[in-house]
Amino acid sequence: MDGEIVIDVKGLTKIYGDKKVVDNFDLKVPRGAVYGFLGPNGSGKTTTIRMVCGLLIPNAGEGTCLGWDVITQSEEIKKKVGYMTQKFSLWEDLTIRENLEFVARMYEMDDLKRRVDEALDELGLRGREKQLAGSLSGGWKQRLALSACLMHDPDLLLLDEPTAGVDPKARREFWDTIHEVADRGVTILVSTHYMDEAVQCDYIVYIAYGKKLIDAPSGELVDQVGLHTWRVEGKGLAALTKKLEGVAGIEHVARFGTALHISGLDKDGLKNAVSPYFNKPNLSWKEKKPGLEEVFIHLMSSSEDNFQ
Repeated sequence: MDGEIVIDVKGLTKIYGDKKVVDNFDLKVPRGAVYGFLGPNGSGKTTTIRMVCGLLIPNAGEGTCLGWDVITQSEEIKKKVGYMTQKFSLWEDLTIRENLEFVARMYEMDDLKRRVDEALDELGLRGREKQLAGSLSGGWKQRLALSACLMHDPDLLLLDEPTAGVDPKARREFWDTIHEVADRGVTILVSTHYMDEAVQCDYIVYIAYGKKLIDAPSGELVDQVGLHTWRVEGKGLAALTKKLEGVAGIEHVARFGTALHISGLDKDGLKNAVSPYFNKPNLSWKEKKPGLEEVFIHLMSSSEDNFQ
């Protein structure tokens, strides 16, 4: 990342009927960054990304993307964007090569055979080019879709829930490829609700009910929120949860496998709330640094659902 800002938007707002789906959204993104958009389903992530890149005209707001105005020059932006949708959107009754050839023709690429061959080699599709796209597994469909997105050498890549329904191994391989692409200077915006994918992003913006709650480098996000957490393991956690919920000093209690994570913003208040249970038999307590999961639970619990 060279620090050059390639996306700079302010006040983006989108209204459908009587619902403000995105509310006064600001964002600055440096070139080559992997920027993660997180939030619950229906929070406005995809709508926001589309407006940021000129694919959807906002009701209010302004800004630039790749040097072009997101409202008046959206056609120019689209030429330099690769967009990978959540649902596989290529043609399942065509082979891998036929799909890539079709995409190359849409972009009016010169030397079509060479460009398709390069795309096949780049994402390991060589040897499968005659296989029908509809017969591919989720991971291989993902590779094909990404290959099609990258054929025209975009400066900006949009990934909408790209690993939904893909096995963990394929997800890891996918993210390795994404970082390789970002290292070439391609800026990447990705929407996801997988916590293990959030940590793969350079920056994270969290959206709930159309509003941006936080925007920070992924390594600084937890510290910016200022949350504190205690972890407890042992027997009777369900009963303990009921006792702790709603107690002053406790923001939320969440189950993580065989443990409870109890979090709050006031460090002393949180300790006072849980300390009466420190000497209870069959319970083991430990103070821990909160992770992204605890932060996101906190953000959701403190945000107002204006879509109801």
